[in-house]
Parts: sequence; structure tokens; C-alpha cells
Amino acid sequence: MNDAVNLSGKVVAVAAGEAHTLALTGDGCVYSWGRGMFGRLGTGSEADELFPVRVNFDSPGRSKEERLKFVGVAAGAYHSLALADDGSVWGWGYNICILHTEGVISSFTAFMPCLLEQFVGLASPDSLTDESETKSKVPQKVCSIKAGGMMSLAIDNIGALWIWGNCPQQSSSDEAEFFLVSTFTPTPVWDFYGHTVVKVACGNEHVVALVSAGETYKGDDLVCYSWGNNKHGQLGLGDRESRLHPEIIKTFNEDSPWAVYEVECGAFHTAMLTRKKRVSDTLESVCWTFGLGDKGQLGHGTTQSALFPEPVKELQQSVYLISVDCGLFHTSVVSSAGEVWSWGMVKGLGLCPDAAISDSGDAASPLLISFNGPQWSKFQDPAQVACGAAHTVLVAHDGYKLWSWGRGRSGALGNGKTVDCYSPTMVLWPPLTEDFKQEELKTSGEKDNFGAKDSEGVTEIDKKLSLAMEEMKLLQSKLSLMERYASILHGSIFGKPFEQQDIPASLQNFGTFNVAKEWENMLEAADRRKLIGLEMFYRNILAGVKDKLMMKRIQEIVKECLHSSSVDVSDKTRGE
Repeated sequence: MNDAVNLSGKVVAVAAGEAHTLALTGDGCVYSWGRGMFGRLGTGSEADELFPVRVNFDSPGRSKEERLKFVGVAAGAYHSLALADDGSVWGWGYNICILHTEGVISSFTAFMPCLLEQFVGLASPDSLTDESETKSKVPQKVCSIKAGGMMSLAIDNIGALWIWGNCPQQSSSDEAEFFLVSTFTPTPVWDFYGHTVVKVACGNEHVVALVSAGETYKGDDLVCYSWGNNKHGQLGLGDRESRLHPEIIKTFNEDSPWAVYEVECGAFHTAMLTRKKRVSDTLESVCWTFGLGDKGQLGHGTTQSALFPEPVKELQQSVYLISVDCGLFHTSVVSSAGEVWSWGMVKGLGLCPDAAISDSGDAASPLLISFNGPQWSKFQDPAQVACGAAHTVLVAHDGYKLWSWGRGRSGALGNGKTVDCYSPTMVLWPPLTEDFKQEELKTSGEKDNFGAKDSEGVTEIDKKLSLAMEEMKLLQSKLSLMERYASILHGSIFGKPFEQQDIPASLQNFGTFNVAKEWENMLEAADRRKLIGLEMFYRNILAGVKDKLMMKRIQEIVKECLHSSSVDVSDKTRGE
């Protein structure tokens, strides 16, 4: 019993999205907190959650013994994924793709977890060839998931990689150009056929994968591949040319002295952890970064971008790094000894103010994160670090304590507040149990009764507070609805979800908004690739409108013909 209780309070994995966080516990439960817009928390609504809440996957006909046990979580910018031990993949949030029973695939915003039926019966025995049957006697199923931006990835138990969501796609009009296209069906990456994909990560528009050099993974034989948008050098291939197909990063090819064991992607940059392939007396590791560096997110001491992988030289030497993650414009690493370093955009990310930080408030070099002064800078038994767009979460004390810092809006930090924190704050973990909540309510009631005897004012104040809370909930509900409506309108015009930074400066500063002027400004600022994407986006819309107009006109003609026929028949009947 104690073991079960311990497992329920132990976090074994975390994942952070744009402003929300997912936590997976040792007993296979998934918790979420932060911004609820688009249903990314899986609670059935768009309400924000300031504390961790359990995501409900239980169906009415499923008993406690049959309850799904989850083994993986992943968070994109506006969507979430969870992997169960039976290989089933569940998704919720913005643009989740669902295969319906009649075989039709659609995408929509899901406020509760939905089963991605494309992975059910991934490879039936009838479809197995002799070769694949020899390779694997066990049923094929997903064993790992990953998400980033509006893209999703999965690796199955025979090492095949699957991709869906907003994926890199070649332009039909220009073979040198490519853009992101929504792919509703998980599609295998055939470039790795005959090899084993071990780990994968993705940013807004690029993917990086660790793949075995041979058919099976043997330890230090991993080769690093990358593909997708390379405008900022985030592929690490030495240039800015985008790739539609995976290409080996030469720094980490089969002959490299470095073995990559962790890889993560920010929006437009990449970070890796490596160790020497030849084991030495001291187990050391090196963090490499490349891609966009304008906010110092590469940790190289400058704000310049890097086209090749470069080591973060100012990290403390002779340490073993166990976890790395990238946010929108920042990067964090944690060592086995409990040191945590972060670098990149400081505003709202919780990087402690320091003289080494540039005038813009960004840290171009690693800063040691401490939670109670320099003498208490180490976190006990760290396990993992996860970066959202502008917040960071650390799993420490072997999974039994969570720390967070950065932008706190919408409850992203899980500490019950909505303010930014520039130093680590404790997440309310483990969450309050129902028994504890009932006890709190009972105690609160007893206090209220005592107060009523003592003073009539206490009861009156409680009533006013209650009414104020109800009014606040109503306003929050209306705000959530308006945000959703604004996002739909914004998406129909600009082809992407609405974010706060999308609010035009003219509207923020003067309260006025000239649609024609803002549209002209956006087109002027857009590069050629974005303009091609917009052209195709609106071409599809125009085609749809024309089709609908044609159908309406046909319906009108049919109605006119039917009406004319009925009139003729009526006249003929009267004449007879």
C-alpha cells in the first residue's frame, strides 16, 4: 500500500507546452496545469488551472482494474499527448486529428482526451511480411511520443518513426521551397527504413532524430539526422538551406568521438548532450547548441546564430548533465549533482538578474539557478528539466518535489498564483487528495459557524466574497469564449492560432485597429516562404468558396426546374 502511495506522488516525466505543463506519475496517472485555452489541459473546458489536476481517461464501462496506465507524455504548443502501456496514443487540445469509425479523418479542438485510432492495430498479423515477422514476433505498437510546436511524433517498438500535424512539405510550385502542411494521418518516415530510431525531437518547423547506424541499436552507434526548416541554421548542417529529407549532422556521424544521449529542440534552435565514446576515468558530458541565437539561447556568450553544433563552453567542467530542454527562446540543463543552468531570454523566464546579462535582459551565457541563495543552489536528487515557451519546470527529490519559475500567467507555474517568478517556486505537489479537500471544507465550515456566533459581519463578508468569486468565474468564462472566438477569426485570416504577441501595436497603444493597414504591414514583413504558404492557404479557401457557390447555384436551378415542372403539371391537370 505504501509503495502505491509513493508511486502516486512520484513524477517520472514532465512535458511543457506554450503555457501548460503535463506530469506523469509512477502509478501511470497524468496531471496538467496552466493555460486551458484550446482544451490543452484535457479537463473538458478551457478554464486555466493554477494547481495540478488529474486528467480523466476513464470511460463509464471501465473498472478500476482496467484503468489505463500511462507511460509517456508530450506537449506541443497548444496540444498534449499521452501514451498508455498498451501502445494506445491519446491526444487533446488544438488541431487533434481523429480517425472516425466510418474511416473519415478530421481535425478539431478536443477538450478531453481522444484515442488516436490510427495507431490501434498498428500492424495486423495479416499485413506482416515474412521479413518483418522474422524481425519482430511481438505486435507492433507505439513505445515513445514527442511533440513540439504543432507537430507530433511517435516511435514504435521496431524503431519506426511516425509524424503528423504541421509537417515540412515541398511546394508544388517551387521545388526549392517548402512550408508546413497539416497532415492528419500519422505517416512513417521511410528514410529510416532498415534502421532503428531511438530518440527524436522537434521544434516549430524542424526535426532531429537519433538513429542506429545499422539495423539495430547497439549502444554508441547512433547517428544524428535533421530535416525541416533551416532558416536559422537549426539543422546544424553548416548552411541555411532547408531539407525535406533527413540528412546526417557531420559533427555526430558514425565516426564522431561523441555519443549523443539527449536531444531537444526549441522553436528555432537545437540542444544536445553528449559524452565521449571512449570511457575515461571521469564521466563528463558536453552540451552542444546551434540555430537561432538572437536572445542568447545558444549560451555561446553572443546573440549570433550558429550553423554548426558548438559546445556551451562556460558550463561548469567535470559534471555529468542528465537533462536538457529548450523553450521558445531559452535553454536549461541540470547535472546529476543538482546544479541547474539556464540561458537565453530573461524576461519572464526566471533567470536571476545578474551583471553578466546584456542590456536587453537576455543571458548569452549560462547562469546558475538557485532557490535560496548561493549556498543552497543545488537541487536534491534531480531527475528532469522541462521548458515551456516562457517557463521552466524541474523535477527534483527523485520525483517527489517540483520546482518552477518564469512566466506565471494562467497558472503555468502550478503554485496557485498568476505572477511571474524570477527564482524557483514550489509547485503544489502532490495535489490535494479528495479526503484532504473534504477535511479542509469541514474545518472551514466549523470556523464559519464559530464566526457567525461571534460576529454577524463574518457571514456577510463570506457572502460578498462568494458573490465576487461567482462573478469572477462568469467573467473568466466570457473571456475564454471571446479568446476562442478571436482565435478562430485570427486563424481564418493568418492561418495560425491567436497569441497575445499577435495583438497589433496600434491596438495596444491607441485602441484603434486598421485591418487593411495591418494586413499590408504583415505582407511587407513576410518572407517569400510565408507568402507562398499564404497564397496556397487562400487559394484553397477561394476554391472552397467557388465550389460552394457552384453547389448553391445548382441547387437553385434544380429547385426552379422542380417548381416549373410542378406548375406545368398543375396547369395540365386543370385543363383536362
